[in-house]
Amino acid sequence: MRQSINDIKQKKKRSEKISVITAYDYSTAKICDTSSIDIILVGDSAGMVMLGYDNTIPVTMDDMLVFCKGVVNGSKNALIVGDMPFGSYHINRSLSFSNALKFIKLGCNAVKMEGGCEIAPLIHDLTQKGIPVMGHIGLKPQTSPLWEGYKIQGKTCNSAIDLLNDAIRIEKSGAFSIVLEMVTSEVAEKISKHLSIPTIGIGSGKNCDGQVLVLHDLLGLYNNITPKFVKRYNDSYSLFLSSIRNYIEEIKSSIFPADIHSFSMPDEELGKFEHYINDLNKNAK
Repeated sequence: MRQSINDIKQKKKRSEKISVITAYDYSTAKICDTSSIDIILVGDSAGMVMLGYDNTIPVTMDDMLVFCKGVVNGSKNALIVGDMPFGSYHINRSLSFSNALKFIKLGCNAVKMEGGCEIAPLIHDLTQKGIPVMGHIGLKPQTSPLWEGYKIQGKTCNSAIDLLNDAIRIEKSGAFSIVLEMVTSEVAEKISKHLSIPTIGIGSGKNCDGQVLVLHDLLGLYNNITPKFVKRYNDSYSLFLSSIRNYIEEIKSSIFPADIHSFSMPDEELGKFEHYINDLNKNAK
C-alpha cells in the first residue's frame, strides 16, 4: 500500500527516520520502490542529471511531467512528490494551482516548492485546495545561482533566525514537510525540534527527521560534481564504463553474440533455404 501524507507525518511523532530518494524514471523508481523507500522525489535536478543542464533553471513543466510519469508507473508503495520547476508557480496563484494540479492528475501524491515566507501564500492556497505541499528552504537551487551561488546557509545568527521564521511560516501555511538544504547542522537541528512537521535534510546534518539524496549521486553514477554531503554507496560510473567497454571489445572480437544469444531455424528448413540460394546463384551465372 502506498505511503500517505499522514504516514509520513506520523513517522516524526514516533521518532522514526524518513528515507527519501530522488529518481526520474520507471526503471530506477521500481528499484527504489522495491527497497521500501518512504518517499520518491522527482526532483528538478533531472535537468542536470538527465538533461545535462548546468543548473535547474531551464527545466520546464513538460520536462517534469515526463519524468514524473515514469516514476509513477514504476512505484506502488512510496509517496511520490513532484518538484515544481522554476517559473511554474512564481507568477500567480492561478498558475501555481494549475501546474500543481497537473502533477496530481498524473499520479503524484504531493508537490514541492522552493522558498520561504515569500511563497507561503501560494503553499496555503494549494493546501486549502487539497494539494499536499513539501516546502524547501536553505540553499534554493532554482534561485541561488542567480544571487549568491551554492553557499552554506545558517552560518550567522541572523541567517538562522531567517531560516527558522521561513520554516515556521511554511508549516503554518499547511506544508506537510520541509526540505532543509545545506543548512548548518546546528540550525537544522533547532528547526527540526521546533517544527511539528518532518524536516528532510540534504547536507544539513543527521538530526533532521529524514534524509534525501539523488539516486545517481549515491550510486556514484553522476560524477560531474561531488558535493561534500553526498555519500557514495557504489562506484556505478566505473562499473557502467567497464561493462560498456567489455561489450565493445566482444563485438570487435566476435565473442558477442554467442550461440546462446542467437536463434536457429530447423535443419530441414535451413536445407530448403540453402537449396533456394544455390539455385539462385546458378541462375545468376
